[in-house]
Amino acid sequence: MAAAFTEKDSYAQHFVPKDYLETYYSCHPETEDEKALIVFCLKALHKAFHSGGLKGDTLIDIGSGPTIYQYLSACESFQEIIATDYTDQNREEMQRWLRKEPGAFDWSPVVKYVCGLEGDREKWAQKEEKVRRTVKQVLKCDVTQPNPLAPLSLPPADCLLSVLCLEGACKDLPTFRSALKNINSLLKPGGHLVLLTILEETFYMVGQRQFSCLYLDQKSLEAAVKEAGFDIEWLEVAGLSSLGTLHDANEMCALVAWKH
Repeated sequence: MAAAFTEKDSYAQHFVPKDYLETYYSCHPETEDEKALIVFCLKALHKAFHSGGLKGDTLIDIGSGPTIYQYLSACESFQEIIATDYTDQNREEMQRWLRKEPGAFDWSPVVKYVCGLEGDREKWAQKEEKVRRTVKQVLKCDVTQPNPLAPLSLPPADCLLSVLCLEGACKDLPTFRSALKNINSLLKPGGHLVLLTILEETFYMVGQRQFSCLYLDQKSLEAAVKEAGFDIEWLEVAGLSSLGTLHDANEMCALVAWKH
């Protein structure tokens, strides 16, 4: 019998940001192969924001977790980034880095890698400061609610970013479809969605605890995005290198879509 899907209250109680960061991000991207999750994500985000020319005033990141790597390219293209997450501990872990507090996670190898993609690896310290200046708010969000940022009501954003979030927050395909429609409400007509998703995964480990993941294939993902009111501009799928017993994912997907 399959284990019950990890509910949001379980994330609030049991998700340990430092364990997550140490497990999946305490690496040097230069030494990882092309199928490493972090390498795929950084290159896809570079393509979307740097090469792809997405830009505007405000970007809302849905389900930020405790990470900041998803802003390294976006901070060059948007004046304001609003980070969001369901759990208090993830928001606090991110803010620890934003405030340069002792014990904050060291993102410098990842920052240097992105600066290398942009042509000047030595500008990594300036890049970190730019991220800190650009992230203006860190808010609570719940993608299962019609207004994910309730009780706040923000002006529609120019861009939505969501990296490795929805598949962990949605227990089934109808919930996933609904979540995409919910976040769509935060975006201006003509605005863009940048979505990075794990495909064909049912679980991942954080420390000794297992967390669920909605099993998605590319066809179901594309259909859900289109049904939520988006037109896909580009989509990339790549195989994912195995991390032994840490997860059972097969592929990663990145896409950019616009709201019609």
